[in-house]
Amino acid sequence: MVAVDTSAGRQGRRSVVVTGATGGAGAATALRLAGGGFDVIGTARSQEKADALVAAAAARGRPLKTVVLDVADPSSCAEAMGEVARMTGGGVWAVVNNAGVPQAGSLEDVSDEQTRHLLEVNLLGAMRICRLALPQMRLRGEGRIVNVSSGLGRVPWPLGGWYSASKHALSALTHCLRVEMAHAGVRVSLVEPGAFATAMLDRAVDDLVAADRGGAAGYDRSRALFGAVNARVPTPEPIARTIEKALTSPRPRARYTVGFDARLLVPLHAMSPLWLSDWVKHTVSGLPRKAPARAGVVKELA
Repeated sequence: MVAVDTSAGRQGRRSVVVTGATGGAGAATALRLAGGGFDVIGTARSQEKADALVAAAAARGRPLKTVVLDVADPSSCAEAMGEVARMTGGGVWAVVNNAGVPQAGSLEDVSDEQTRHLLEVNLLGAMRICRLALPQMRLRGEGRIVNVSSGLGRVPWPLGGWYSASKHALSALTHCLRVEMAHAGVRVSLVEPGAFATAMLDRAVDDLVAADRGGAAGYDRSRALFGAVNARVPTPEPIARTIEKALTSPRPRARYTVGFDARLLVPLHAMSPLWLSDWVKHTVSGLPRKAPARAGVVKELA
């Protein structure tokens, strides 16, 4: 029989890593968890952003630690999670994979390089962090993983196809991980937010500006739509509250859908026939449903 030192488990019982913790839902989550008694380690892509997060937490009287981490870089992930293990005396009890990028644009206009970066951040990076954290969770006999997906993972949206695809894939992998890790005492949940006031929609607008080939169909309407939505949606606090619920509930749910728009659109999309879903997306995005008539084409008579 192998003796297991449980002191690290007790020390790290309330420790949690939050990726992408320097803005939007990540910052809201890190600050909320720090105020709720968790030992929070927020990740940042630079020391300057890490310092700003620590200062924001200190201003609220909430102690918080940070590590510099680029989830798209395997070496950075291994180094940062090694540092986390040292900080917690054996590894974190919970992981919140929040880091994400939008990379908006039509599938025709998004390059292979841009796609690879998006998949590294939104999908491979998240699962890499899980893989690095799981051995200590299994040794401890418990742990929590919360992967932040999106309502668009179940409602694919034109000019955001790669983002939807990455979040759909994250949902599938989270499902498999939940089943695979149940026997190890690791509870795995998926959080699917709708639209909230974060930098994500602003970055999506910037992506559309950069990808626009000059009057390409749907771009103007989509930029206006994203901007209008971002001006009206609430702050990301509901996402932070939901993540806290997934971490504190004795029986966390497999999936949490957050926001009125996501709770409405996800089931509607699932129930709607494809022709109706396509019609709505064409109408809202401004993408034409038919090719324009080509001038000068003469129909030959038999």
